[in-house]
Amino acid sequence: MISDMKKILFSLFVIAAVAGCKKDNNHIFNKSPDERLNEALAGYQATLAGAPYGWNAVLYPKGGGAYAFYFKFNDANRVQMIADINTASATTVKESSYRLKALQQPSLLFDTYSYLHILADPDGSVNGGTDGQGLLSDFEFYFNDSTTADTIKLTGRVNGSKAVLVKATQEEAQAYTGGAFDVSVLSENLSPILQYFKRFTIGGDTYDINVNPSTRIIIFTWSDANGEVQTFTTAFYYTLEGVRFQNPFVLGSTSITGLSDFLWSGGTGTLNLTAGNTPATIKGAARPLVIDVNAPQRWWQTAVNDGAYWESFAGFHVNGVDDAFGIGTLSKFYSLIYAPEYEAGVDLYAPLFINAAGTGLEPHYGGAISTPEFTPDGRAVFPILGTYGPYPPTGPAAESLGQLLIPQGYYFIQTSASTYDMVSADNAKTWITWSY
Repeated sequence: MISDMKKILFSLFVIAAVAGCKKDNNHIFNKSPDERLNEALAGYQATLAGAPYGWNAVLYPKGGGAYAFYFKFNDANRVQMIADINTASATTVKESSYRLKALQQPSLLFDTYSYLHILADPDGSVNGGTDGQGLLSDFEFYFNDSTTADTIKLTGRVNGSKAVLVKATQEEAQAYTGGAFDVSVLSENLSPILQYFKRFTIGGDTYDINVNPSTRIIIFTWSDANGEVQTFTTAFYYTLEGVRFQNPFVLGSTSITGLSDFLWSGGTGTLNLTAGNTPATIKGAARPLVIDVNAPQRWWQTAVNDGAYWESFAGFHVNGVDDAFGIGTLSKFYSLIYAPEYEAGVDLYAPLFINAAGTGLEPHYGGAISTPEFTPDGRAVFPILGTYGPYPPTGPAAESLGQLLIPQGYYFIQTSASTYDMVSADNAKTWITWSY
C-alpha cells in the first residue's frame, strides 16, 4: 500500500514538474522565431542607418592583410563607402546597395559590386591575391553577439573574414568624403630611401623594418640580448593620420600601435615619425641588421625539392624604379622564372612568354646558371655557364641577366611561406621579389 502511494505521489510530482516547464517555456518564448528575428533585423537596420556620421571600419580578409573602410548607410538600403585599397577608392565615394536578411543568423549583405567585392574577387590580378581565391575576403556577413550600439562586429559567411565597424565622428566623415584620405602616405615617405634595408630606431634601440604595401604586412627584425633572431609581424591599414597596426608591437613599456607624423629630412636622409606616441626614425642601410645565412640555400632547395621554379612578375627594382630594365615591356611577357636544377647542375633563368595560341607559357631563351655559390656570410652568387636559345645581346632580357650575375651576389629575405626578396649585396638599392 505504501509502495503504491509512493508511485502515485511520484507521478503527480512528474506531472506538476512538466506542467511547470511548459508554463515557463510559454513565458520565455512569447514570440515566434520569425518575430524575434525580424525584430533583430529591425534593430540592426536602425543601428546601421542611425549613425549620423557613418562608420569607420576595418576588414581582415582570411587571406591576410587589413583594409580600412568608411560606410554611410541609409534607410533605403543604399550605402556609400570609401576604402584604402588604392588612391581612387580612397578618394571616390562609391554607392551600392545592401540588405539585411535572416539566414542562419541575422546577416548584412552587400549585394551589388562595391569596393568590398574587389577584395573578394577571385581574379588575382584585381586584388593581388591568388587566382581562383582572391584575398579570401567576404561581402556577406553575419552579426556577432558582441555587437553594440557603437561597435558592430561581423564575420564573413563564406571565408570567415572579420570586420569591425565603429561610429565615426563628424570630422572623420567630412575627411573621408572630402578626399582627405591619403593611402600613399607610407610609400611616398619611404620612397626617398633607396635601399631595401631600412633601420627603425626608437628609444635608442634599432630594428630592421620591412614594409610590404601589397600584402599590408610590416615585419620588424632584431637580435635579442642572447644573439637570437627575433621578428614581429603585423598587418596594417591606413587611417586619416597614417597607418595603424592590427596588433601592437610591444617594446617593454612602449606599445607601438601605428606610425604617423611623417617628416622627411633630405639633409640627413632620415624619415622622422611618431610610432605610437614615441618619436622614431627610419634610415636606409646597405645590409640587413640580422642576416639569415641559411635563406639563400633554403630558397633554392625549396624549388628543387618540389621540382618547381620561382617566379617574378615585376622584374628588378633599381634605385627607386620598379621594373627598371623594362622586362614587362617585352611582347607577350608573362613572368621571369628561376628554375633550380633545370638540368643536372644547371639552373634556368628566363622570361616566360604567352604562346601564340594564348593557351600556355613558353621560354624563348634563357640563361644557363651554375648551382649558386652559397657564401658563409649569407649571400648567393650566380655563375653563368652559357645561354639557351637565341638570347638577345641587348635590351631588357640582357640587362636583367647581367644584373643577376653581379659578383657581389644577393641576400635573401623570406617575407612569407612562399615569397622571398632577393637583394643586391652591392648597395641594397636593387632587388627582385620571387613567388612560389
